[in-house]
Amino acid sequence: MAGRRSGRALVALVVLLASLAGCGGRPTADSATADVQRLLDRRAAAVLDRDERAYERTGEGTDFAKLRAVPVAAWSYRVTAVHRTGDTATADAELRYRVAGYDRAPVTAGRTLRLVRDADGRWSVDTDRPARKAAQQLWDQGAVQPVRGRHSLVLGVGQSGRALRDFADLADRAVPAVSEAWGTDWSRRVVVLVPESVEGMAGLLGSPASSYRGIAAVTTGETGAPARAPADRIIVNPDAFALLGGLGEQVVVTHETTHVATRTRTTAATPLWLSEGYADWVGYRAAGRTPAEAAPELSRAVRDDRLPAALPDDGDFGFTGDASRLARSYESGWTACRLIADRWGEARLGAFYRAVGEHRQRAGALEDAMRTVLGTTPDAFTEDWRAYLRDQLG
Repeated sequence: MAGRRSGRALVALVVLLASLAGCGGRPTADSATADVQRLLDRRAAAVLDRDERAYERTGEGTDFAKLRAVPVAAWSYRVTAVHRTGDTATADAELRYRVAGYDRAPVTAGRTLRLVRDADGRWSVDTDRPARKAAQQLWDQGAVQPVRGRHSLVLGVGQSGRALRDFADLADRAVPAVSEAWGTDWSRRVVVLVPESVEGMAGLLGSPASSYRGIAAVTTGETGAPARAPADRIIVNPDAFALLGGLGEQVVVTHETTHVATRTRTTAATPLWLSEGYADWVGYRAAGRTPAEAAPELSRAVRDDRLPAALPDDGDFGFTGDASRLARSYESGWTACRLIADRWGEARLGAFYRAVGEHRQRAGALEDAMRTVLGTTPDAFTEDWRAYLRDQLG
């Protein structure tokens, strides 16, 4: 009995000493996670305070000069995992930030940070990069330069101040144009990101550059985002944008601004022909272009007796498909929205868009909205649209 008691006492002592020493991995890992979280809390405070020295005391990873000009109202990290090997570690973290005056809720970005520990046991950041499969942030590509407009904030990398001012002017004209067509129940402010090249655009979107070579701009944001979602970003492809004339530039920026305005009313029930067609309709609304001028590919198809049998499916809007087919898909959506505005009125077009988006799913959404708002059916509308194409483009 005495021997068994002595054995149990020895085991208990070993377990106690092991826990105090941090053996077994978990206490050490938890301690490292807490230490890294405190480090990143100090780093976040330095960004908010614009304190370069305090930022540099947390390590390297991102040159402070690259993000100094970004006007942030909030900046924080949440450490989700720490993988430690001796005096080095890799931390997975969620960066949350808000651009002052534009974002109603934080933008979230996955980050992977490599950390090193000095002889005194203090951790510091060695590198700070986008997490695997996460998109880049603009400051990952270089020093950010801001230009403020009346209704816009343009953030650029590798661009001249004059070029960024031109984008601000385009956005400042787009915002009131969109409000005139859609209404004022949106933020009426836009953030435009202008990277140095199409490769930079692709990095901001986390996609291959080949997907966007012919695309002048896109708008980020999840379909059906809540009312307090962050402001969407209009991301420009400067290579393709440079090929547009003055009217084309304005149409593109107004189109993308329309997506920002309509985002909270755009849901899984909204077909792409409606969301893209409506954005084009707003973009061309005051442009003075005839249907044949605004829809050249569709006009050619109609003249060649290739009248589309139906409105395009969502898959027809893929950026990697045939360019002519993609153009016809956008032009089909635009002409369908133009038909509604011409026959039922602009206010009814906006009401129809909202009515479709009120549904939780695609099935039945168009049928219900066409019946209640337009007094028609999808089949009847399709035939009316095809007749409209013959009349306008034939």
